[in-house]
Amino acid sequence: MTTSLVDDTLTITLPDGRSASGVPVGQGERLTCYYWKRPVDLELTDGPHSELASEWLGKPVRLARALRGDVIYGAGLSIVTTASMRELADRSGHHELLDEAARFRATLVLDTDEPFIEETWRGREVTVNVPDVGALRVRIGDPIARCAILDLDPITGERGSNLLKTLTASRPRNEAGEPYFGVNAEVIETSAAPDT
Repeated sequence: MTTSLVDDTLTITLPDGRSASGVPVGQGERLTCYYWKRPVDLELTDGPHSELASEWLGKPVRLARALRGDVIYGAGLSIVTTASMRELADRSGHHELLDEAARFRATLVLDTDEPFIEETWRGREVTVNVPDVGALRVRIGDPIARCAILDLDPITGERGSNLLKTLTASRPRNEAGEPYFGVNAEVIETSAAPDT
C-alpha cells in the first residue's frame, strides 16, 4: 500500500491498483492510542480511504488524524548513509540493500564514503541539500536503535533477511540489546529551493 498527501488530499493506492483519494474529514470523534508507550490523542476521520482499507483487510477500518509531531519515533528526521548501508550489505550478504533503503524508514539517505560517519556528527548542526525542497539546517541527535522490522520487505511485508542479526553481532547496542543504525535529527531552519 502506498500513500501520498498533497495539500490536504490523501491518496491511498493498494497493491492491486485500486485507490481512493479525498480530504479526510474529522467529525470530532476522538480516541486515545498508545504510540511507543506514550498516549496520543487522535481524531477519527471519514472518507473513501476507510472503505477501501476495509475492503482490502476484510474488517472495518477507520483512519485517524494525529497532530503533527505526535506520532513519530525518536525525532522529526531520521538519517542513514550509503556507506553504512554498503557496509551492512557486505557483512550480511544482502547485496541489494542500497536499492532497499526503505527498510530503514529513513527520512533522508545521505551519500557518504565512510561507514557510520553519521554517528560522529552527534550534536552538530549540518546543512543538507534536498532536491525540490532546498537546504535544511539540521541538528544531529542520537543513534537509532533498530528492531526486527528491518528484516521485513517494505513492499510485501515478507520476512527474508538477516539484517538485524548482522547488526546485533557487529554494532553497538542499547541497554535492551537493540543495535544502532542511522541517526535521529531535528530541522532547525529551512530555505526554499531556487526556482528553475
